[in-house]
Amino acid sequence: MSIIKAEYIWIDGHKPTSKLRSKTKIIEGSISSLEDIPEWGFDGSSTMQAEGSNSDCLLKPVCFIPDPIRNSDNILVMNEVRNPDGSVHESNTRAALKELAEKFSDHEPWFGIEQEYTFFVGRSPLGWPEGGYPAPQGPFYCGVGADEVFGRDIVEDHMDACVRAGIGISGINAEVMPGQWEFQVGPLGALEVSDQLWLSRWILYRIAEDYGVNATLHPKPVKGDWNGAGAHTNFSTKSMRENGGMKVIEDACEKLGKNHEDHISVYGAHNEERLTGLHETCSIHEFRYGVSDRGASIRIPMATANAGHGYLEDRRPAANMDPYEVCASLIKTVCA
Repeated sequence: MSIIKAEYIWIDGHKPTSKLRSKTKIIEGSISSLEDIPEWGFDGSSTMQAEGSNSDCLLKPVCFIPDPIRNSDNILVMNEVRNPDGSVHESNTRAALKELAEKFSDHEPWFGIEQEYTFFVGRSPLGWPEGGYPAPQGPFYCGVGADEVFGRDIVEDHMDACVRAGIGISGINAEVMPGQWEFQVGPLGALEVSDQLWLSRWILYRIAEDYGVNATLHPKPVKGDWNGAGAHTNFSTKSMRENGGMKVIEDACEKLGKNHEDHISVYGAHNEERLTGLHETCSIHEFRYGVSDRGASIRIPMATANAGHGYLEDRRPAANMDPYEVCASLIKTVCA
């Protein structure tokens, strides 16, 4: 009988930004579908999801992928957190997205998320001189060379691992601040892109462990004249992708402007430190959209404008955003 190591991954109740947790279960036999993976439990009092006097919480598997780190037949299992009676836990944001995605499935919403992050060693970004600063940002974006790029070995390992795991990773690049990188997941449906983004974050943290490096999603990891870290979210519906879609995109932008504050409230903690109107951002207190405008809240890509149909890029979400909430907000505002 085969032995499978199943890494159960879930999102905790930490505030203002949830963290990933995981633990391993040994399963005897074979796994061919989600139904073969048992539910499990954990101590919610240690993850800010329960009181010590009634601490059990339920892990309900929602998807699984091959484990690219342990390899062989081992798996990574993404879970929803449930109460002991099976009802949705208050920290569970996936359940609400699932309901919305099913309700508006005829719109066929697609998402592509650009996840920026920053490597740190101790209290300093990777590659920065101890107690000092590197050269001003400029040459580091999509750079090459040991004097401009730091952490490429970790990034390459992470990309390869995501490919082996079947995650829909679509690219990587070095970002504007040294020690800062980005990977992209999608285009995929709302649940798929959100589950895969959380799983790819876990894989990133786990691989960086082996290098003695940590990856942070803080939206402003270094104060001052340095770029922040976002999770630009590319979004389209079926009608946006069809002929005449530009008008649908413009209508969507108008709706998003009217609901700006609602979106900002779920687009990540400390986002006001990043959305200042500088460093390729629009002020958090302002909303505007435009073609090719990286200083706008919503950028309509040049290719979309030229073709007359395509997608929009919401540049407001912070790197530490919860993709379940961001995708739900976009569907609710644009499709409802």
